[in-house]
Amino acid sequence: MNDTGDLPDDLPDFNGLRALFINCSIKHDPAQSHTRRLINRAAGVMRDRGVDVEIIHALSHTIAFGMEKDQTVNGMADDWPGIHAKIMEADIFVIGTPIWLGVKSSVATLVVERLYAYSGDRNAKGQYLYYGKTAGCIITGNEDGAKACAMDLLYAMSHIGYTVPPQADCAWLGEAGPGPSYGDPRSDGGHEGYDNDFTNRNTTFMSWNLMHTAKMLRDNDGLPAIGNLPETWQQLTNAKDQDPEAD
Repeated sequence: MNDTGDLPDDLPDFNGLRALFINCSIKHDPAQSHTRRLINRAAGVMRDRGVDVEIIHALSHTIAFGMEKDQTVNGMADDWPGIHAKIMEADIFVIGTPIWLGVKSSVATLVVERLYAYSGDRNAKGQYLYYGKTAGCIITGNEDGAKACAMDLLYAMSHIGYTVPPQADCAWLGEAGPGPSYGDPRSDGGHEGYDNDFTNRNTTFMSWNLMHTAKMLRDNDGLPAIGNLPETWQQLTNAKDQDPEAD
């Protein structure tokens, strides 16, 4: 510890970890995306600690609708298989979305659906595909709904196998109704949200907790393949053998 007792003398680095952020803004120009600006802050924290970070703007790609893993088999243009390959290379996966009518963007819904199309696949241990990886989410908007969007996204990613650490979301909300969005210029020369300590604190917490969790998972070869394999769950202590009427 240092002289103040507040921080370790040597902060950990996370060299070798890879993080992928996917920006589900409905703006086609990434430079105009308010969500991208908050993504940049989380990505900056991770890059500063040695994480290899990539940010994908979903609408810069053609992502087909449907539950096929590769919709080119149905004659559709589809960049998703290449995007999914990058997701599988990443230890950390973060979905960023704006809020529209109180819910995540339609682009974010599409991304979750396409992730789910692979949910029956297995990793090298025989677990579902996303086991051993960690996930979080970033929300921006000028209306209510940040916590509802985070609950939606974090549940979906946990359900398909991602490990969700504590406080794995961050958000910025402007005043309710039409008004400034994250990063919009202010009359005082500043930018909306940039100096908001609540948002900056939670973005920092999310970034560090994702890095800590990803490193723990990597260092321990993910989750043990015991009690979570579809073929063998009844061969060990399991719920089916327990007495539902027990006191």
